[in-house]
Amino acid sequence: MSQEFVIEAFPRDDQGRGASRRLRREEKKIPAIIYGEGKDAVSISIWENELKKALENESFFSQILTIDLDGKKESVILKDLQRHAYKLRLIHADFLRVDKDHELVVHVPVHLVNEDTAPAIKTFGGVAFRLLTEVEVACLPKDLPEFIEIDLTDVELDQVVHLSDLKLPEGVRIPALDAEHDQAVVSINKPKGAKADNAEDAEEAEEGGEE
Repeated sequence: MSQEFVIEAFPRDDQGRGASRRLRREEKKIPAIIYGEGKDAVSISIWENELKKALENESFFSQILTIDLDGKKESVILKDLQRHAYKLRLIHADFLRVDKDHELVVHVPVHLVNEDTAPAIKTFGGVAFRLLTEVEVACLPKDLPEFIEIDLTDVELDQVVHLSDLKLPEGVRIPALDAEHDQAVVSINKPKGAKADNAEDAEEAEEGGEE
């Protein structure tokens, strides 16, 4: 079940780097902005620790969020997040308004299932190599998935799973997918060292047979 995220926000009038630094240092908040859907952009501030805690949940990045600004609630998605170059600090967040009747384009994470029991891995010694950790999808807000699953049960050794092979939920599509842009998402292969060992074993077996 999807977790509901409600972010408490506060109006922000002061602009500029100095004001942002004071906000972070004195109030433990970070500056943010809400924009989109043909409305004026609104400058807000939010609790840094509250946002940090929410970011620990993977679905936060691909979930419809609720911004509560003085009791007025807006549906948004996290569009951009700026972090400090070397400190464990958040700098700024951008939130894009969501309309239930307008299609969204969002990156959602890829989850591999049955990785431990897939025959290509468990029986034949393969390893799943993730080539994409997230996929860009387009859909209405009500259809937005938390993640896209790839079941590895029937994926064979040396097989590559492409975008076109993904089983998407109803109402969800991959806008970048076409005949010329069908990216590889995951493959199952034996590690290079294992392949070399197998080749040497095969050579030794052939040499032994010749004797």
